[in-house]
Amino acid sequence: MLPITGTFLDEITHDIPSQNWGREEWRREFALYSRIGLDTVIIIRAGYKNKCIFPAKSIPGLLPVYDDVGAVFFELADEYGLKVFFGTYDSGFHWLKMDARAEVEINKRFLDEAWARYGHHHSFAGWYLTHETGKHSPHIVEIMQQIGGHCRSLADLPVLISPYPQGAKQMGEDALTLAESFKHWDRVFSEASEVVNICAFQDGQLHYDQLPEFSAGIAELGAKYGITIWSNIESFDRDMPIKFPPADWRYLRFKMETASRKSEKLITFEFPHFMSPHSCYPSAHNLYRRYAEHFEISV
Repeated sequence: MLPITGTFLDEITHDIPSQNWGREEWRREFALYSRIGLDTVIIIRAGYKNKCIFPAKSIPGLLPVYDDVGAVFFELADEYGLKVFFGTYDSGFHWLKMDARAEVEINKRFLDEAWARYGHHHSFAGWYLTHETGKHSPHIVEIMQQIGGHCRSLADLPVLISPYPQGAKQMGEDALTLAESFKHWDRVFSEASEVVNICAFQDGQLHYDQLPEFSAGIAELGAKYGITIWSNIESFDRDMPIKFPPADWRYLRFKMETASRKSEKLITFEFPHFMSPHSCYPSAHNLYRRYAEHFEISV
């Protein structure tokens, strides 16, 4: 079984609580990653609606930004030898109204500003397209092509996406069968493979018994279109009636074992909250102990 070697960082805290960490708490966390084998951190979204991790002039109506959290991440990643994938901007509006052009234009301005601010860091290793989807649609492909293409024009670094299978846990009656999902993602990959290098599907929307077949099918599509397949092993639990507790180790281990058969790398959403011994969730401390025991990591 592969270990987890990358994690998302959700410092916008879109739908999870803020841990109110400052530089020293993040230093402790990044030092842990370096010690236990995580080599990659992915900023899941550097901006969302009127929130941002730095005081961006390109986002209209931005709420006050008191600290440059992006600088903290890049400086600590430089120090501890980690790679950073920079997440794009999500308006929470334009693309949901099917206005891909407006979403692309604000992202271009935002990414120009971010690259000017952070591009000198040697830890800047890739781009993350934050707009998530479960199926093919022309406007989401346009967003991938245009925003991903702009990222590559700034720095020809790998572009990562982390979509979701449109499964029953999340979508109810709108869920797709696995066969339908493969047809949709065959189209997405065929149209976006010139700019998308890496795909790490989320794994929490499918029932556990569907994961082996889904992983195998996506691996075939990745090989067909030259897209590297990682897996986003969700370390939080979608099965409980509350949002979102840390995962049960038994099921996290099953997901890791399943993904390891077909994926090149395991990443997670999201280590700081749901797996870290420093998390605000006490059960995350226990999950970390079980993970560390399995991989014989000293705690």
